Amino acid sequence: MKRTLLLSLPLALTLPAAAQNSCWTALPVSEGIYTVEAVDGAPSPGNACPYGDGLHAEWYTFTSPVDTGVVISTSFGEEPTDTRIQVYTGVCGALVCMVGDDDSGNGYSSELDFTAVANVTYYFNFDDNWSADGFQFSITLFPPPPPPLNLIDFVETEVPGMTYSLGAVDMNSDGLDDILDPTETNVHIGLQQLDGTFQFVDIATSPADHVASWSLCVGDLDKNGANDMLYGAGDGVTLMFANEDGTAFTEVSYDEYIFCQRTNMVDLNNDGHLDAFSCHDVDANVGFINNGTGTLVYSQGGYGETCGNYGSVFTDYNNDGLMDLFVSKCGCDPEDLLMPNSNGGIFTDVAPDMGWNDQHQSWSSAWGDYDNDGDMDAMIGSSSSTVHKFMRNNGDGTFTNVTNEVGVNANEGQSIEWTTHDFNNDAWLDILGGDGMLMNNGDGTFTFDASVPYNGPIGDMDNDGYLDILDAGSIHYNQSTGNNWLRIWPVGSVSNQNGIGARVHVITNGVHQIRDIKSGDGFRYMSSLLAHFGLGAATTATVEVHWPSGIVDHIENVQPNATLVVNEGLFSSMPETRTTTLSLFPVPATDRITVSGDDVNQRMALIFSITGQLVQSDMVRASTLHIGELASGVYLLEVTTPSGVLKERFVKE
Repeated sequence: MKRTLLLSLPLALTLPAAAQNSCWTALPVSEGIYTVEAVDGAPSPGNACPYGDGLHAEWYTFTSPVDTGVVISTSFGEEPTDTRIQVYTGVCGALVCMVGDDDSGNGYSSELDFTAVANVTYYFNFDDNWSADGFQFSITLFPPPPPPLNLIDFVETEVPGMTYSLGAVDMNSDGLDDILDPTETNVHIGLQQLDGTFQFVDIATSPADHVASWSLCVGDLDKNGANDMLYGAGDGVTLMFANEDGTAFTEVSYDEYIFCQRTNMVDLNNDGHLDAFSCHDVDANVGFINNGTGTLVYSQGGYGETCGNYGSVFTDYNNDGLMDLFVSKCGCDPEDLLMPNSNGGIFTDVAPDMGWNDQHQSWSSAWGDYDNDGDMDAMIGSSSSTVHKFMRNNGDGTFTNVTNEVGVNANEGQSIEWTTHDFNNDAWLDILGGDGMLMNNGDGTFTFDASVPYNGPIGDMDNDGYLDILDAGSIHYNQSTGNNWLRIWPVGSVSNQNGIGARVHVITNGVHQIRDIKSGDGFRYMSSLLAHFGLGAATTATVEVHWPSGIVDHIENVQPNATLVVNEGLFSSMPETRTTTLSLFPVPATDRITVSGDDVNQRMALIFSITGQLVQSDMVRASTLHIGELASGVYLLEVTTPSGVLKERFVKE
């Protein structure tokens, strides 16, 4: 047996021989040479390995903090003792045979090798089937086989006209993710075309007081139908408000000093208006509260009061319908923040009670339902610590650290960017960061693939249903695995326009997946606002969207490999059912709506709110209803005709 050993030990380095006589008192051993005086202990407790049980045995255990190859050998001296070895996993009283050897070494000695998985305990049993005489054995370690590569295939392609990219997000409301690169005086956008090419436009702006040097997030703050931007820099933040068709931006900056790290947009106080947020590296974090007219009011405090705030992410970890705050911390105060949201935007740190205040150094985290059990788990990737941290949600608002069990430390790399998406569309979330990608095996564990690109903005840049990764001047296109997929495009009315903070459910063949719509995750970049789901081989899906307003839309028999637009409330359980003999246009509507149907003109029309309250009554004249005085939201229209009452829903912007 030829191996390249990590350590070669001379015979002179022989360790004490305290052999143990039962499985329960087995001696822990590591790499080295050991002496066994005699074989006179208890045999295997009722579970024979391949070669059967001897009358007596000696017992040892081996545990490695990392995956490693192990060689055990009793080949010592010119006439080595005739030995036999067997290796078990499990626990004493319920051992599971793994491997054994008899006579593979010199003479009649034993020698075997196996791959030890990190943090798994292995039991070594030397029995007296051939001899009870003493002997020596060695444990040497060798590198395990390299991790598999190309579990998922990306092809890098240069894109003419593409510069450095901070965002992969739909900027013209056509359902296709675009390339976004804002600078101090210009917004460079690559508008994705249906044929997979890009049309680049440059929109000049007044000089931004603070550029997006640290982070960028996107969302429609003023509900005019076009996405605005929040730039984060080391000296403050700047807002860029888009006009109604996204062809011009108005700059608004704040005088207050913020050493801005991650930026986000989220409805902090759940009033239906999208707010903004900035981590502050040297002071308390900052919220920007939307007063309902598109003006954002600076509000510092209440979101973490100390320095060292780096990667903020908003997700509903306790399943109460409100977006909670997690902040990965580093530097001056590296104790992470976990802050559940009470209705009204009060955030309280519970990390110390959870045992999360452990000095772990990280710039970002990746939150997702990795085991598809209906709650959000957390991968807190290392930026300078020695290990990552994987916290499994117990479903009751608490977490269990299962870092060692799931295998995430196979990715030994460190990075400031950690994100999660289903890159191979198998219905299980993967993790991108460090030196590669942790591919979800679907059984609570991950396999590391070091061949994938580095983190960047993530979106579907060729509209093929597979998520791609943007780079400087190029796109790493994700090659199809043949799995089905589904994209959900939420359009809010009572809630914010982008549906940020909505929880999207997709159920296929008993597999239940969830996503939270987020503006800003990882550390720096802005990724797609659409909810992307891999479906595996499933050919139909049930979709639910739980909006921040409390409205729930439910759609059944959704076909895969398409983008499903969900307007808030159009698929909800309203007081009256819909009919198909009344047609309304446009939807969403603004000041007026066209009503088409049998004999509807000069008929009484009643408009009800989503809660069943009558909010307007009028006559249909020239197939038109005026709805300019209605608040934004979802409504039910009833028109009474000689043939009966016709009903249909609509959205008022």
